[in-house]
Amino acid sequence: MPEAAVKAVLWDIGNVIVRWNPRTLYDKFFKEPAEADRFLSHVCTMDWHVAHDLGVTFADNRAPLLARFPEYSDAIHAWETRWWEMFSGPIPETEAAIEALHAAGVPQFGVTNMSHETFPGTIAMSPAFKRLRNYVVSAHDGVMKPDPAFYALACERFGLTPAEVLFVDDSAWNIRAAETFGFDVHHFTDPAALRPALEARRLL
Repeated sequence: MPEAAVKAVLWDIGNVIVRWNPRTLYDKFFKEPAEADRFLSHVCTMDWHVAHDLGVTFADNRAPLLARFPEYSDAIHAWETRWWEMFSGPIPETEAAIEALHAAGVPQFGVTNMSHETFPGTIAMSPAFKRLRNYVVSAHDGVMKPDPAFYALACERFGLTPAEVLFVDDSAWNIRAAETFGFDVHHFTDPAALRPALEARRLL
């Protein structure tokens, strides 16, 4: 793909623009790390959390867990009531890149697997979110990354062809699917590598 063909950036949100990890909360919640491990691997698992990203409410999604694991009632409720303690703030390198791209006139959009209940609060965490022109949010749109239909919806909504897109995500799974779809991709693992990746594509 000619590098100059890329003209817009699609940003994942969690662990690309803001840092999110349930351990940030549950390491405070449980006294023993092994107990936090047990809870996150057997009770509130990432497979269970997917339902939030598809639009199931926190209240509805936790009901079966409360029945199965009454001893973890407080911790299960904390997935919602202390949700924001899972975040450890915006990623400065990404914020700076978004501002630089905005100044350069590069169109930017957000694409995320996220609950409709947490999306408004998440995009209030950084002024950088105001630079993104539009979003595809899984809970709102009924489709999740890495489904190719998610990427197709983003192109349709944002008026882009795949060849015009640089997609930035922390998930290797999402990145592989997006690359197969036709996006240029940057796997976000090191914040310091972000700006060089944008410069290599002549976006900055």
